[in-house]
Amino acid sequence: MKSFATLRRVHMIGIKGAGMAALAELLAGFGIPVGGSDTHEHFFTEEGLRRRSIRYTEGFSPQNIPDDVDTVIYSTAYTPEGNEEVASALARAQTTSLRVLSYPEAVGELTRERLSILVCGTHGKTTTSALLAETLTFLNEDPLALVGSSIAAWGGNALSGKGKYFVLEADEYQNKFRHYEPWSVLLTSVDWDHPDFFPNAESYAETFRELVRRIPAHGFLVSCGDSAAVVDVARYARAQKRTYGFLPENDIRIADYEPLREGPFRQQFHLFEGEEDLGLFRLRLAGKHNAQNAAAVATLLRALKCDMDTVRRGMEHFFGTARRFEYVGEYQGALLYDDYAHHPEEIRSTLSAFRELFPEKNIVAVFHPHTFSRTKAFLEDFAQSFDAANRVIVLDIYGSARETAGGVSSGELVSLINRYHHDKALHIPTIEQAISELKNTLGNNDLMVTLGAGDVWRVGAGIHAEHTL
Repeated sequence: MKSFATLRRVHMIGIKGAGMAALAELLAGFGIPVGGSDTHEHFFTEEGLRRRSIRYTEGFSPQNIPDDVDTVIYSTAYTPEGNEEVASALARAQTTSLRVLSYPEAVGELTRERLSILVCGTHGKTTTSALLAETLTFLNEDPLALVGSSIAAWGGNALSGKGKYFVLEADEYQNKFRHYEPWSVLLTSVDWDHPDFFPNAESYAETFRELVRRIPAHGFLVSCGDSAAVVDVARYARAQKRTYGFLPENDIRIADYEPLREGPFRQQFHLFEGEEDLGLFRLRLAGKHNAQNAAAVATLLRALKCDMDTVRRGMEHFFGTARRFEYVGEYQGALLYDDYAHHPEEIRSTLSAFRELFPEKNIVAVFHPHTFSRTKAFLEDFAQSFDAANRVIVLDIYGSARETAGGVSSGELVSLINRYHHDKALHIPTIEQAISELKNTLGNNDLMVTLGAGDVWRVGAGIHAEHTL
């Protein structure tokens, strides 16, 4: 395929998805006319698409595809069997010069055009990739970047930089890795996920092993040395290796971690390379998991011989990403937050960070389970991931485009939570019902956080909208 910079016009099917929207913004940044289609469902990405004047149709139809497009890119959430617009594009490609690519195939082409740094892992990849891209920007490297959440400083999910580096938040689902050509990899975690695609932990780990095997000898693998599963995967790489974390055997070690409850910063810590103190790092991000994410970025940039004082200053200017510990507002004195956490480990880390910063608050967690297969596979783990919350509300399972039903219910999760913590959890089926319940019960000593990969953020938005009327 020819360079993306030479494309004439692109149509994207499923354009509102996080990765697809980011790619659309990136293409628009190249000056390429781009449009697309998607469902009527509201996505957080819509604001970024509008800001870049990227037009799209709601609803799928072969008629959505303009006659003069030379490339169609479709989300892997859709197949030709289940989406008539994808089927039409593939049929048209059989008799014309139209190119039709899946999202990972298109991104794979981009990874061949720059020095591609793939940020991957079960958790932390959005924050880590955004922090890396922002810090590289602060270092005047002008990176290309695709990230799975909106960044306020970017006005969207992407950077169309002209520098030599391409920072990619690389999703393991459906083994998208096989389409990418990594120069370096930042590996944050390997905790089994996506059980609808990976039947067990071994198959999940193998997709990461296959990726790190393909890092060239002149590239880097930066990995979390605190995780045994990550250490096992890292053994398969032939690239230059660097580890980070809290444990003393890491190449870059986190020390003197301290949460900060006053001022703009949420934490500070020192990084050491052997006996050398690389300085005091301060973040506007909360939680030890974000100290690890920052250490990952610092470890790679140290390997690239970047000035660490400048790196530290760059990190201090990073305000985070949408739907990660995001402050929504207040209602009747209660603090309202939203977070994307949807895996048991993510929920545990996120709630621990809230408890660390707000030890006196009554934490109300509103959880929207994401996909039936994940909820069923990790039901016991989910039930034990809310220890730091005082109260838990569980909505009906959000099936997404992948699933419409499965052999598990939110009621089962609530029963399990209550087995460990009597009367802690309550099943409230819908977002509208949750808003009504919380408007009547939230008070001055409460902190409410919505958790999940779907549209649970609407709970906080609905409550806050009521407050601002």
